[in-house]
Amino acid sequence: MARTSYELGVGVSADHLALADAVRGFVERTVTAEHVRAAVESSDAGKQLPYWDALVAQDLLGLHVPEELGGQGAGLLTLAVALEPLGRGLHTGPFVPTALASAVLAQAGGPWAAAQLPGLTDGSRTGAVATESALTGTRRDGGGLVVDGTADGVLGALGAEVIIAPVSVDGVREWVAFEQVELTVGAQDSIDVLRGSARLHADAVEVPADRVLAVSTARVRAVTAVVLGAEAVGVMSWCVSTAAEYARTRVQFGRPIGQFQGVKHKCAQMGIALEKARAVLWDAAFALDRADDTADYAAAIAGLIVPDAAVQVAQDCIQVHGGIGFTWEHDAHLYYRRALGVRALLGAREVRAEAVAGYALAGSTLSRELELPAEAELIRAEVRAELAEIAAIDDEDDQLVALGDGGWNLPHLPRPYGRSASPLEQVVIAQEVKASGIPMPQLLMGTWAVGAIVPHGDERQKRELVVPTLRGEVVWCQLFSEPGAGSDLASLTTKATKVEGGWQVTGQKIWTTVAQFADWAMLIARTSPDKPKHEGITYFVLDMSSPGITVRPLREMTGSALFNEVFLDEVFIPDENVVGAVDDGWHVARTTLAGERVALSQKMEAYATDTDLLRFAMGRELSPMARYRVGELMAESRAVDVIGSRVVLKQLSGIDVSTTSSVGKLLGMALGQAISEFVVDGLGIAGVVSVPGERSDHAMEQLIAGRATTIYGGTTEVQLNVIGERMLGLPRDASVTS
Repeated sequence: MARTSYELGVGVSADHLALADAVRGFVERTVTAEHVRAAVESSDAGKQLPYWDALVAQDLLGLHVPEELGGQGAGLLTLAVALEPLGRGLHTGPFVPTALASAVLAQAGGPWAAAQLPGLTDGSRTGAVATESALTGTRRDGGGLVVDGTADGVLGALGAEVIIAPVSVDGVREWVAFEQVELTVGAQDSIDVLRGSARLHADAVEVPADRVLAVSTARVRAVTAVVLGAEAVGVMSWCVSTAAEYARTRVQFGRPIGQFQGVKHKCAQMGIALEKARAVLWDAAFALDRADDTADYAAAIAGLIVPDAAVQVAQDCIQVHGGIGFTWEHDAHLYYRRALGVRALLGAREVRAEAVAGYALAGSTLSRELELPAEAELIRAEVRAELAEIAAIDDEDDQLVALGDGGWNLPHLPRPYGRSASPLEQVVIAQEVKASGIPMPQLLMGTWAVGAIVPHGDERQKRELVVPTLRGEVVWCQLFSEPGAGSDLASLTTKATKVEGGWQVTGQKIWTTVAQFADWAMLIARTSPDKPKHEGITYFVLDMSSPGITVRPLREMTGSALFNEVFLDEVFIPDENVVGAVDDGWHVARTTLAGERVALSQKMEAYATDTDLLRFAMGRELSPMARYRVGELMAESRAVDVIGSRVVLKQLSGIDVSTTSSVGKLLGMALGQAISEFVVDGLGIAGVVSVPGERSDHAMEQLIAGRATTIYGGTTEVQLNVIGERMLGLPRDASVTS
């Protein structure tokens, strides 16, 4: 059985998916429950398990190390892809500490590091990294140090030959490599009962200059966030799938507990957290591999989001399991302990949030460009040439006609209405249209109308409705929602009765955007009331100038009237305006080719974004708490961006992205609300009244308008149901019938 999208892992390329499959298979075969339980009960603080040699033989230790230094040169992202299934299997032993040490040495470079890396990558030597310490150093002639002090909680240090630790030298943190024999190393009890941590003590240890590493603290933290974060993502993956499986099969009160909305929503939020963590981890590893100037910023975001998400998801896994999850025999507490251990190694949350805020408020920006395959450039040359001809047209109306007739507005549609563009071609076209500066028509609801008519309509409908819509000549509205059938569209009661030559429609629609300006409407109505609710519905196109239509604008919280209620009083619709087959309208409404269209953004750009956040925050004296919140919001914003990028790249690889896209949309809706709330709150009195010089009117408008984002298009609660059911396979509510 094919795995769902949330089970695929950090990677999105075919090679990474294959690697994740291979490592996952190895873990399932080799890291047995007996091994894990033996390690739990072992008094051996080193926790070296019998499968170490087999793991080394997989050639994973050097994935990220350059080939000239004894590794495979595949980069940190490839290592992260392998670490997720290892983390999911709750492996122990020196693999992660050694991989982290070699990653830091690879970043530092230098002859001494180069000499150590072959042994660390072939498993003949092991390493460890202290993420914090109370070590201090005195500079000697020649650049060496004399080091004293201690470091606590050093993961994997008990058996490590090479130990890297931060040392304070004249108030400046430097990173130093020690040989274990130079230190006193003692075991410490750890909340993670599966692998040992140690206290290091240095007593006037003389460290030569070649072991004072040329690497910044920011870069060490970045690499640590990726390596430990990848393992934490594996923890999350196990917790999500295990909780979902339990919710599907555990029966209480005669029903699987996954049917209860409280449990379903908790599991859905766990799945959302996993997708978000994977996205920012992927982003950070990718940036480090490319040696981007902002790689440390991207990694700081991963370091902020991933460890806390792992702890929360592990807690929720225990909660879903109830009493059994609190037992020593169940593995849930082992994953919780692992998540807590990783989070502690990455530092306090306020420190991690401040790091993100520091980059953002200093003006650092992160790239939003997609890394496309080489064939994109061949497509780009042709697209750019054709768009240049359209850009040269002086008359705006003629330009709109050229865009529509050329298939540029909705290029995913089949020719002649679109360009039959593949996902890769769609991405290139979107990039080139933006670069060209050509003003594109705002099709609004016309996008959905065209998407239904092209696959299901007849030639006349396509000729008379699709073509002028694509030219920007027709405005559409959507008559779907009703007072008693909002998100549950199949419960609609608007009735269409067969009469000579057509249908007579009576009913009421609500929340209809731009109905007062629309030329045509998409309408679904019940044509066979005796059939089950998803059947007996027909899809119509309706001329909004038809007699019997009354449009009444609904004034919104904002004071404007974008929405409307529409009353249909025996409105006649001719037979020729039925789209698809009679009684098959539910199918038409749901299959509008939207699945073939590449979604290039998950953010709601009409509402508050990170641009608004930075415009407010930069140059303003912020309290520590406010800076903390800026860090959180900027990290959330980047997560939404990267989820959108991963959706596109998954589409390019032929992966089903329906649930991942839903996750991005849900996070994007909440983000705009959170940013506008922060800005208005930070403005104080100027956030609720117009104060000269503050330009606060825009913030107030965004705050009020943004309340709609988690309602329209399916409320947050409905979206959580959808994610729980489609992503995690949880049972639908018992009352839902087809």
